[in-house]
Amino acid sequence: MKKYLTIIIVLILTLLLVSGCENNEAGRQQKITIAEQYGLAYAPVQLIKELKFLEEANPNLEVEWKQLSNTTSIRESMLAGEVDIAFMAIPPFLIARDKGMEWKIISGLSESPLGLMTNRGDINSLADFKADAKIALPQPGSIQHILLSMAAEREFGEVDRFDEQLLTMSHPDAMNALLAGREVSAHFASPPYLFLESKEEGIKKILSGREAFGGDFTFIIGVSTEEFYEQQPKNYAYFLNALEKAIEFIDGQPEEIAEILADNYNLSQTEMLEYLNWPGMTFTSEIKGLNKFIDFMAAESYLEANNYQYSELVFEKNLAGSENISKEEAVQNEE
Repeated sequence: MKKYLTIIIVLILTLLLVSGCENNEAGRQQKITIAEQYGLAYAPVQLIKELKFLEEANPNLEVEWKQLSNTTSIRESMLAGEVDIAFMAIPPFLIARDKGMEWKIISGLSESPLGLMTNRGDINSLADFKADAKIALPQPGSIQHILLSMAAEREFGEVDRFDEQLLTMSHPDAMNALLAGREVSAHFASPPYLFLESKEEGIKKILSGREAFGGDFTFIIGVSTEEFYEQQPKNYAYFLNALEKAIEFIDGQPEEIAEILADNYNLSQTEMLEYLNWPGMTFTSEIKGLNKFIDFMAAESYLEANNYQYSELVFEKNLAGSENISKEEAVQNEE
């Protein structure tokens, strides 16, 4: 009898402990802060915000949104505990991870056209960029910077050929400077700024992102800290579900999405729909090009390590999963 009583007491204490843990988890899971940057590539994130997918999943969840200008701001905010989930390109994520930032990839978000646009008639190729031709991009180490370095290494054998000509600017400011003909001679642009600039007289494209990379790649990924992933699994799951829902919504109902998001980008519904359907504009959770970025960036000393395993960079519970990376990358991950 005493043995059974002991078992019952242990079971009761276990249930109370589990219940207490769940209550504590719920108590600290009532807010999530999400950071994004500028551009059409973040449309699924905008959709989550506009249609309140997270609040729909959990009415008690407070969602705070921040728009930051570059990955440096995002990293600082995450380190300060001010951001839980954020969106950026693969290269700046890798640089921060290489320096000890404890974050991983949640999912791919989008593939997108990128282009080096110039307002100068005397520039028709990379070889025409002289020392006085300033190039605007979000920051050193950004995907635009790495793509430019890839192109410079391939064409001139000089990975840092244009580094002294770079100006750090947000995409809206860079577009305004390019169109006004002041400060910059070129802007490595992403949508919708790339599309808007391409329609302006006197503006032309010198290099595409795909040409620089040598193929397709994921432009924007979602990331989160390991601390958030481990301590707030419910919020993490809410967000994964919302992101999947938003991507499917955009893919299936672009006309409705254009109507919902046009004002967010200061575009007409017609323009928004045109840009959503622009060749190369794809919203997907698949992650492409991760290993190729690692190989190049390690070879050119942007990274110290080059032997990352997939599990070191991508959360186990993610939309893409290792089955969605390319066959080439899957083989490399197994080696």
